[in-house]
Amino acid sequence: MVLNKEKKIEILGKFKRHDGDTGSTEVQVALLTERINTLVEHLKKNKNDQHSRRGLLLLVGQRKRLLKYLQKSDSKKFAAVTTSLDLA
Repeated sequence: MVLNKEKKIEILGKFKRHDGDTGSTEVQVALLTERINTLVEHLKKNKNDQHSRRGLLLLVGQRKRLLKYLQKSDSKKFAAVTTSLDLA
C-alpha cells in the first residue's frame, strides 16, 4: 500500500513544475491518486479490512480538497491533471 521509490520518482517526473518540486498541488494529487488506486486493489482482495477503508476515505477527501483548490486557483492545470489521471 506504500508507493515504492521508483513509482514515486516516475510520478514526480511527470507532474513536477520545476526541479526539486515535491509539494505542488499537481504532484500531491498524482501521488494521492496512486495511493488510492493501490488501496482500492487491496480492498478488493480484503473486503473486511475496515482500517484501510477508513484510510482510503481520508485520502479521497484530501484529494478532493486539493482538486477543489486547484480548480479555483488554476483551471487549466486542473483540466490537465484530471485528464492525465483519468479523474472525473
